[in-house]
Amino acid sequence: MNAAFGGNAAALTAIDVHVHLEPQEDNHVDAAAKKYFGDSGAARDHSGMAQYYRSRKIGFVVFSVDERLTGKPHVTNDEVVQFATDNADIAIPFASIDPNRGREGVSEAKRLVSTGLVRGLKLHPPVQQFFPNDRIAYRLYEVFAEARLPVIFHTGHSGIGTGLSGGGGIRLKYGNPLPIDDVAVDFPEMPIIMAHPSFPWQDEAISICLHKPNVYIDLSGWSPKYFAPQLIQYANTLLKHKVLFGSDYPLITPDRWMADLEKIAIREEVRPLILKENARKLLGLAESEGEV
Repeated sequence: MNAAFGGNAAALTAIDVHVHLEPQEDNHVDAAAKKYFGDSGAARDHSGMAQYYRSRKIGFVVFSVDERLTGKPHVTNDEVVQFATDNADIAIPFASIDPNRGREGVSEAKRLVSTGLVRGLKLHPPVQQFFPNDRIAYRLYEVFAEARLPVIFHTGHSGIGTGLSGGGGIRLKYGNPLPIDDVAVDFPEMPIIMAHPSFPWQDEAISICLHKPNVYIDLSGWSPKYFAPQLIQYANTLLKHKVLFGSDYPLITPDRWMADLEKIAIREEVRPLILKENARKLLGLAESEGEV
């Protein structure tokens, strides 16, 4: 059982599985991402972000993205852990390690997992420039698979780099979710979360999630009003226990995401599963004190 939330998720209204921690001292705002997503008005400072989630009783998975392509500053994994420790009533830390770091990255993964504080791994293949089934990443997967901790993969289009010359150097081919199917076969004990509606490969993502028991989909990075009809259909039926609420904060806020969810045809009995229950079970969070 995860020790976050004091071992008690009953007081939470929702669990957001996709939240980015921005550098505390940095005023950098990705102009292309802001143009693509719009200005969310979300607090980017750490205390403001924590207060936002705490005031709404929303727990959240938090991470940075370890990459060198965009030149954007990023928060270190140790800083993410410290932030989550300071806000343990609402925050669950995930590491992010660029697979191209090789042995040094694997050593960092082992160190972080051994502390028992890091509860998963966040990867962004388009900005880290690798295919998920590239063997360069397999030693990382081995660390998290052994610990039975989930790995989140960015999938689909990238708002980062959209409209920039050459897409800011980001190659969209790395966002195709189909190579994740190989990872799910090779690491069946490792929970996998495919982040975002996987435009333009939504059907591929649904197929993988339907076929592989250890694969889930988080619905972050898109307003629900833009969800493809087939995603809504499967979220209501065969995948109702495998889709997760995620916002992509600070680019999209939970306030906006949940307001737009009310406007689409998600069944009433499915909404609690998406907003909280599926993530609670996946992350091993107790609903009440004494539950194991």
